[in-house]
Amino acid sequence: MQMRFKMTGHIHAPQLRLEAAQRGLSVAILITATVMVVEVVGGILSNSLALLSDASHMFTHFIALGLAMLAIRVARRPATRTKTYGYYRAEILAALANGIILVFLALYIFYEAYLRFLHPPEVGGPIMLGVAIVGLGANLAVLLALKRTRSESINIRGAFLHVLTDTISSVGVITAGVIIIFTGVYVVDPLVGFLIGAMVLIWAIGLIREAGGILLEAVPKHIDVREITREVKKVKGVRDLHDLHVWTITSGMYAMSGHLLIEDQMVSKAAEILDEVNELLRLKFGIAHTTLQLECEKCEGPFVCRLAPGE
Repeated sequence: MQMRFKMTGHIHAPQLRLEAAQRGLSVAILITATVMVVEVVGGILSNSLALLSDASHMFTHFIALGLAMLAIRVARRPATRTKTYGYYRAEILAALANGIILVFLALYIFYEAYLRFLHPPEVGGPIMLGVAIVGLGANLAVLLALKRTRSESINIRGAFLHVLTDTISSVGVITAGVIIIFTGVYVVDPLVGFLIGAMVLIWAIGLIREAGGILLEAVPKHIDVREITREVKKVKGVRDLHDLHVWTITSGMYAMSGHLLIEDQMVSKAAEILDEVNELLRLKFGIAHTTLQLECEKCEGPFVCRLAPGE
């Protein structure tokens, strides 16, 4: 006889994290939209192409933040009979989409920088500097709104990287603007563009790799399956742990399945061992959603296990 036990943790932490992330995103979206509208109005009134260009750049971040917000709303929907894990993976898909958008943004920056490097245009240093300072202030406010939850969610991290990219860009543009004002060397503009594009590309690839790993159900980077096996085998009554699988459902929510070989004993004692193993997995490895199949040590055949000697 084979025993199967399943423990499904009612995990409230992801929902609390989603609520906090949603509040931060709401503030970030409001700030981004306000600055974008102000820049559009200012660009039209002053006939400034620089302001209108920066407003269009802010619009891409508005889309990224909106995508992250949409993913959170979807992720908060309850599980159904056909989607038993719920919609948590919507956050991962949003992070992947933002990573891909960042790659295209980096390539576009490289392209524009290359054209400007070949034929450096005359850049209006003061206007360029003013727009960059306004953008920097807005981006710092958005980063502050997203800072608390970015480490807890890959989805928020994707949106955070969009804004961080623009923040670094603003710093680079301010630096370039000052150099242009005092030296008149316009080639510094595309050089700063190349550096910004390289940083964006590196961050984007990292985000895509992390999101792809979750979608492919790779073992979380901070978890060592060999260590799990070693620790579980230390539990009294456990002989082995095999057919082990560990994966990420969404940021901070990990799941595990495996076969637990235990000594031949009463079912009540086996349940105690299972509870101890689950507690170990939760406290030491942060895995609260586990499915463990129990197998007893003495078997009459390949699929039949005895509960007690002589039975």
